[in-house]
Amino acid sequence: MSEKPPGSYGIDAPRLLIVPALLMVAGLVQAVLSRTLWPVIGTVLIAACCGLGFYASRYGKFVVWGRLLDGLGLRGDEDVLDLGCGRGALLVSAALRVPRGRAVGVDLWRADQSGNGPEATLRNASAAGVKVEVETANITALPFPDESFDLVVSNIVVHNLKSSDDRDRAIVEAVRVLRPGGRLLLADLNHTVQYQRRLRELPVSGVSRRGLGWRQWWSGPWLPTHLVSAVKR
Repeated sequence: MSEKPPGSYGIDAPRLLIVPALLMVAGLVQAVLSRTLWPVIGTVLIAACCGLGFYASRYGKFVVWGRLLDGLGLRGDEDVLDLGCGRGALLVSAALRVPRGRAVGVDLWRADQSGNGPEATLRNASAAGVKVEVETANITALPFPDESFDLVVSNIVVHNLKSSDDRDRAIVEAVRVLRPGGRLLLADLNHTVQYQRRLRELPVSGVSRRGLGWRQWWSGPWLPTHLVSAVKR
């Protein structure tokens, strides 16, 4: 199965690219004016960091999540929930692996991803030849009954919640909607130790936390992605 499904998935956190872009322009201008190499070296380093972030957003996350999903040994009839689905990169990837199941995504459709919106998600699902459902909802108060899903996934989302209490509530909600034996896979840049600690207070087992490698370095090794996973008892 192709690691990146058909469709247009935008760029994650496009506003964060503005500052590095301005620094690169300033570095090149300074290099021309000063006729020294140091501004050029700085510009090259900034460009490399931008390149890593761009790769993670456009390609790396598809490779990483494709391998994670394939490693679950899914039967193909599971019900999957994607927290903060955005334009559907992870949601569509999951839907392709559960052709007899159900793939549902929730989001508030904010501008932390270029062109974010439910219409874009549904277009991408159509391009990939799968059906998905999308809901406008806050991940701290999911509009689903208890034990609705076999798998809950999320990629670089929960850290956007500003308060520690809200992040805890999101973890509790993710576990609430899992069926017994259901699995949680939650990848994020920050607060993953908090997620791990909160999960250990909930009815889950096998709580673990690990790095996802260079394909999900958002600018460099100083901003890696970690995966927190668990199984509901």
